Amino acid sequence: MSLVTSLDSGVSALESFSKGLQVIGNNIANVNTTGYKSSSTSYADSFSNTLQAASPGTDTAAMQIGTGVQVSGINSDFTQGSLVSTGNVGDLAVSGNGYFVVKDSATSATYATRDGSFSFNSAGNLVNAEGYAVLDSTGAAVSISNCVSSTGATITYADTSSFTIGTDGTLTAYDSAGTAYAGQKVGLISVLNQSKLLNEGNNLFDFSATGSTLASNLAAANTGSLGKIQSGNLEQSNVDLTAQFASMITAQRSFQAASRVITISDTILNDIVNLKNQ
Repeated sequence: MSLVTSLDSGVSALESFSKGLQVIGNNIANVNTTGYKSSSTSYADSFSNTLQAASPGTDTAAMQIGTGVQVSGINSDFTQGSLVSTGNVGDLAVSGNGYFVVKDSATSATYATRDGSFSFNSAGNLVNAEGYAVLDSTGAAVSISNCVSSTGATITYADTSSFTIGTDGTLTAYDSAGTAYAGQKVGLISVLNQSKLLNEGNNLFDFSATGSTLASNLAAANTGSLGKIQSGNLEQSNVDLTAQFASMITAQRSFQAASRVITISDTILNDIVNLKNQ
């Protein structure tokens, strides 16, 4: 029975370390992904078969045999990645806490993201790579058409010669004459429990389970605990390749050891079966 259990333990290790290698592989694959947050795998022992229970008031110690290993958690590292200058004013990075919020107009779904690869579309709306609208500090879509001069005049995207975005997220458009038109502030949301962020792909997170809401946690950058917005910069992945390769070697060796346990157990069981023929 114990040899059969050793096979089960080896198989559980292969399954668990395979998942760990998948996590490491995904981290390495996203080393150049803007705003990507690396993940790590933690393990826990499985249920143990008790051969002898401990008795109170005696010297009897518990005797247990474990049945293998299991993945206890896959945890994301939300520390900030380095900021790299792109020279593109529309590229935004958050220096500190907070996430940009984008909205899919087709489904009205909102997502949090650290990827500030934004640009203006033909309608003058600030959007991400998927065309989702970037929201301001009040939850409205950021648009050039909402920029107003000191005299109350508005400006169209076609008449905009340049624009800037300040550290507090304020959008300012300029016409060919150099007249400034002040606009909305790009909003940031404070995520209360980042471990509950659900990765939706395309550098987007579903934050509905974190306890954060647009009504309560969306505000202008550089207010409260929210960080500053750095225009012309993008946040890089926080993947540490050195650490990932070290973890990969450890997981690989563990996988090989588990494979060896299965091979040896199978060999011994085969010998036992063949005893009848000897």
